[in-house]
Amino acid sequence: MTVYLDGSTTVPDPERAQDILALLGDRSTLARQPAFLIEDAPGKRESSAYRRLRRDTFVHEQGLFAGHDLDDRDEDPRTLVLVARDRDGTVVGGVRLGPVDDGPDLGWWAGGRLVVAPGARGPAGIGAALVRAACARAEAEGVLRFDATVQTRNRPLFGRLGWETAREVVVANTPHVLMRWPIRRIAAQAAATKAPLGPLLGPLLGPLPGPLLQAPRGYLGDDGAPVPGTDVIAACDAIVPSMVERDPEWAGWCSVLVNVNDLAAMGAAPVGLLDAVGARDAAHARRILAGLGRAARAYDVPVLGGHTQLGVPAALSVTALGRTGHPVPGGGGRPGHAVRLTADLGGGWRAGHRGRQWDSSTHRRTDELRAMTAAVAVARPAAAKDVSMAGIAGTLGMLAEASGCGAVLDVAAVPRPDGASMGDWLTCFPGFGMLTTDEPGAPRLPAGPAVGAVCGELTTGEGVGLRWPDGVITEAVTGPVTGMGTGMGTA
Repeated sequence: MTVYLDGSTTVPDPERAQDILALLGDRSTLARQPAFLIEDAPGKRESSAYRRLRRDTFVHEQGLFAGHDLDDRDEDPRTLVLVARDRDGTVVGGVRLGPVDDGPDLGWWAGGRLVVAPGARGPAGIGAALVRAACARAEAEGVLRFDATVQTRNRPLFGRLGWETAREVVVANTPHVLMRWPIRRIAAQAAATKAPLGPLLGPLLGPLPGPLLQAPRGYLGDDGAPVPGTDVIAACDAIVPSMVERDPEWAGWCSVLVNVNDLAAMGAAPVGLLDAVGARDAAHARRILAGLGRAARAYDVPVLGGHTQLGVPAALSVTALGRTGHPVPGGGGRPGHAVRLTADLGGGWRAGHRGRQWDSSTHRRTDELRAMTAAVAVARPAAAKDVSMAGIAGTLGMLAEASGCGAVLDVAAVPRPDGASMGDWLTCFPGFGMLTTDEPGAPRLPAGPAVGAVCGELTTGEGVGLRWPDGVITEAVTGPVTGMGTGMGTA
């Protein structure tokens, strides 16, 4: 039997082993210990030490404030404080961050009151580390705009760390610079999920003697495909294999949900579904089909047939057929059109998919689901697109691209559930989310329990901007999302 240094007979945790070696004075272990640690202020003592550092620096040393530097942000319970502590546990620096005002948290935060103790300044890089930690924490909290008002002499430091200058300002009669941390979450998601489509599908568009991709004129890149010479709309979606593997019932449900939504975006009434299932064994296939069957019953759409194969890696795709004599295009928008989001805010995050998939549908009755999926057919907007895995902002970018436009999204006007940060909401799959555009003043979608609001407009140019309550527009998507061109082009 092996007995370890702590007297146990089980393999010790590596971090605990390091602590033991440090206590024993192992020189190599001590040499590898970091000079400081950054963490959330663990208690009142550390928070008070941070505030003392601020007073000593901003009041006594720099004379920026008289008496104290406290303000309303210090009393806001949403404000976070990160502190740097040395090896002895002494607070040697800190920074705070949080929402910019007292209203709803729109994902617009500011960092400030960055301070490092005089004896800790210099090559240790505590200030830079606090700034990097604040940026990472802001992004982890779902923030989409992160500003900081920086003393002019500190602009080079922030610039080296990747911050961008917005404008010069004056604070406490001292020159400062408003700087902004570029958060590219939306652009990165759009690039990862949709940017390859143009290059991949290009060979199907030409320059063969005749293009293989026979999307009717005006519907290139749409959610479904009108079948030429008929009133039939066909849609097909595959579910990510990893999701089919670890959450088969939810994957089965979503295979119906996404296809019915695709038909709904074109104003088509669903007629039936065809499924293709791959599973490692019968038990796994049974769980996939159980979720698919429950969804088909909930949406009142029959499963017309399909294919099931066992002993293979997890796979699931569904084709949906629907009917409409007047399909609504995804590329029918024009500059000046109002952008409306209609979304079901009920439900919550799907277990295991927090921040990525909002389950608004599994608790709904059939009549509620049917009201939502029939809304586009009733309202007949100029353009419609259901929110896909590119998220609200990325899907708006696709609609704008197909329409030969750009778009601006008013962040404060976006319908959003209380349980979702703005960053998560604009990038997640929301269950039922429909983006439509039309002339200003057009009627809303009669979508039952779903909530709708005008929250932006189509513009000239390209990409998607986020407009904030102060009028500032930040870039969310800088250019075309798919590279497939406009929906009204030749196909």
